[in-house]
Amino acid sequence: MTAPDDLAQSAIYRHPSDTLFGRMLPRLLHAPRWTRLRRALSRRWPMPALVSDVRDVVYASWWVDVRRAPPPPPGHHYAVHAGRTPYTILSYRHGHFGPGLAGPLRALMPSPRQSNWRWYLRRDDDPDGTPVVLFDRNVMDQLVFVAGARAFSDAMQPHLSARFEHALEADGGGYTLIEGGQGSAPVLHLQWQIAAGWDDAEWSAAFGGQHALLRFLTCQDEAIARTCDRRWASTRIALPVAVDTLQPLRLSGELQCPRLQAMGVALESGLAFRLPGVSFRVVSERLL
Repeated sequence: MTAPDDLAQSAIYRHPSDTLFGRMLPRLLHAPRWTRLRRALSRRWPMPALVSDVRDVVYASWWVDVRRAPPPPPGHHYAVHAGRTPYTILSYRHGHFGPGLAGPLRALMPSPRQSNWRWYLRRDDDPDGTPVVLFDRNVMDQLVFVAGARAFSDAMQPHLSARFEHALEADGGGYTLIEGGQGSAPVLHLQWQIAAGWDDAEWSAAFGGQHALLRFLTCQDEAIARTCDRRWASTRIALPVAVDTLQPLRLSGELQCPRLQAMGVALESGLAFRLPGVSFRVVSERLL
């Protein structure tokens, strides 16, 4: 049994290329003086709400031995069934990701690709309430968003991919490919096909039905992350997922995820589905 990794260590940024710029950038993004100043300023002037019209979200979830999970933040515990806990990778394309205050000018904002890797927590004081996401890894494909998030946020600390493809094909199949190069972005290769129906009997039984299962995996209002300096940061989100729009998928073909495979996960056993689109808002952020 491999000991759980340190989320603070895995939050540290390494650039995909070993150039002078690539070696200097992490020093700038991890500068302690800037971090202290930013946190002081954010207590007085909170971050503006960020908005994105997210599309083509593909969720892939697996059961993982809970002993493989890192220690949870204080006041939280893992959602566990038969000694296992869910782990999800969701990849998607943003739709003009930027400040809500920009109004119609947000249409000028770029639409990066993103992949969130996450565990699920329950609040100790509300164990039957909405689950809380614990970020394990985050990846984006545009440096301006990676640098901006790391410079101005504690709860979102993405890594830059060397290559990131998230493609849906005409027949409903598709794939996600992430390569990290020499950097800190994790490696992923998933392929999927449209499924004739839901193959979720084991999952649904663990959550008391299919609707409860899908709400658990998709409907959250808070995400927690570990910072490089070992603090816990929380972000409040608005994610109004319409569960009846989810479409079942089947993982197939070449599958690769060293992170999960090192935890003994059989990738072909994953539960996968697609969310065509949703309006996403980052509402607020704070240190715990």
